[in-house]
Amino acid sequence: MNQPTPYEKIGGEAGVRALTRRFYGVMRELPTTRELLAIHRDLDDSEQKLFEFLSGWLGGPQLFMERHGHPRLRMRHMMVAVDTRMRDQWMLCMRHALDQTVEDAAFREELYQSLWRVADHMRNVEE
Repeated sequence: MNQPTPYEKIGGEAGVRALTRRFYGVMRELPTTRELLAIHRDLDDSEQKLFEFLSGWLGGPQLFMERHGHPRLRMRHMMVAVDTRMRDQWMLCMRHALDQTVEDAAFREELYQSLWRVADHMRNVEE
């Protein structure tokens, strides 16, 4: 018997869409993430790209790769100074989004820890 992929566990396309929509909603709402919000030129485009990336990253359709090529996340973010504070703001938004969209607490924490590793890898400023 095959184990469901994280993409399936989160609810497929609808679940990934809900997570990304909530993530950017939180970013807009929290005063403590204004610095993170300010680096996004087009929030709708950013939301769509995060949705596409997470779709493939979670084991679903490789939408980002099909439309934009290999993610090369660190390279794509080099024009932005990503320090520990920026990572923490991103993860704060993700924590809220996960808490509000993923019911299974163990799965939610697993996703949080995995995304934390990705976010931490994105830091490109020596501190």
